[in-house]
Amino acid sequence: MTFALDEEVSAWRVDFFAPVASFRDPLFPGVTRGLPVPPPSTVRGLLAAATGQDVETTAFGIAAWAEGSGTDTETFHPIAADRSNLSVRGRVRAGKGGMTIRDRPFQVGVHLTVWLPGAHGERIAAALRRPRWPLRLGRSQDVVHVLPQSDGERRMPARQVVLRPAVEARVDHALAPVSGHTIGAAHLHRLAAGISADRLTTRWEDYLWCDRPTGGQPVQGAYADEEGQAVWLLDP
Repeated sequence: MTFALDEEVSAWRVDFFAPVASFRDPLFPGVTRGLPVPPPSTVRGLLAAATGQDVETTAFGIAAWAEGSGTDTETFHPIAADRSNLSVRGRVRAGKGGMTIRDRPFQVGVHLTVWLPGAHGERIAAALRRPRWPLRLGRSQDVVHVLPQSDGERRMPARQVVLRPAVEARVDHALAPVSGHTIGAAHLHRLAAGISADRLTTRWEDYLWCDRPTGGQPVQGAYADEEGQAVWLLDP
């Protein structure tokens, strides 16, 4: 679904919070390298868990940041392809090749905001009231919480906002296409835009992301929400 940049767009804003999360960079196989921002494919998996669909292909906007970061040491017990290193109880035997220790970068206090436009946004927002599957951000043990929004007298998982075409907006931690702005402090990241349901195909895209607040800046191809935050609607 595409949206005209010269028209206002009705969207649903959802705020997530994860106490701990990690996003491994798959472009570095054999090395545990972490990403500072969740890739769009990770967010799509989060939304698919809420709706129960195999994939979610709707366009959305993302902004994310973390309160801190660190490195953990994990122990892996790799299983041989022929399972020859397993004991009768199904555990990896001690000895050479029976254990691998790796450092795992992680983030703490992860804040994620997602803007979901149109009818698909309304459908996903409704699903977040009662998710089909547990919500994760990153690895299977990284639980994420939906922060309630005020909708008059009610507390809802999402609130409706209006996105307006913008030539200047507060970029801050929004994920943007490479043509979205020219802020010198932004970092270029190659992230997974989408992954097929069978996990055999990954589409990669380049994105700009800032690790600090930026204030109002000239933007291209962006909307601004009611708080002046820049929003780029990213297709899968």
